[in-house]
Amino acid sequence: MALCGRVALRFGVYPRCGPWGARGARSSNPFTRQQEEEWRRRNRTAVGYIAAAAVGMVGLSYAAVPLYRLYCQTSGLGGTAGTASGAERIERMEPVRERLIRVTFNADVHSSIQWNFRPQQSEIYVVPGETALAFYKAKNPTDKPIIGISTYNVIPFEAGQYFNKIQCFCFEEQRLNPHEEVDMPVFFYIDPDFVEDPKMAKVDLITLSYTFFEAKEGQKLPLPGYQ
Repeated sequence: MALCGRVALRFGVYPRCGPWGARGARSSNPFTRQQEEEWRRRNRTAVGYIAAAAVGMVGLSYAAVPLYRLYCQTSGLGGTAGTASGAERIERMEPVRERLIRVTFNADVHSSIQWNFRPQQSEIYVVPGETALAFYKAKNPTDKPIIGISTYNVIPFEAGQYFNKIQCFCFEEQRLNPHEEVDMPVFFYIDPDFVEDPKMAKVDLITLSYTFFEAKEGQKLPLPGYQ
């Protein structure tokens, strides 16, 4: 009792002993009380920031895929092919015959979907400024209908800004009935500006890769180029 009293008088706090107890009294030191109030205020502020950030992240997660897809299709970021700007531009393009590029095709399926998915050609040769058509084949070998959705990227990533799709099955839900098999076209071209980019000077091979996932409510697709 005497020891606890001396500690209290010297430091202005009450230790967990004697009749005071930590729950039975408050500190008489005004500096200590001021610190406690400041800590409580900071804690309330921090909790508010964390809650607001959590709400914001949840909201952004719903928009992440369409927003990122739109940005990537415009800029080619992450190896994502762009979307062709219009028929007029395609008609005005001049093929660069002296620059031949080999385009290879890859197909993958996520563990969430029981599809058979493959390219119908292993490779084709194109020149910048010339349109090309390729096909993938998908089959649902199960006894139930399955809805799939695909993402894609282009390797090397830097070539994505020049790889433009005119028609594509990516980011759209594809429903296959039991044992149904379909052909999926990809109509594309490589922008003639490809040959003017010094970073593309030694690039003569481009790989277009698709991955199918099962379309489930609440499931979010991975961002293109960062799987």
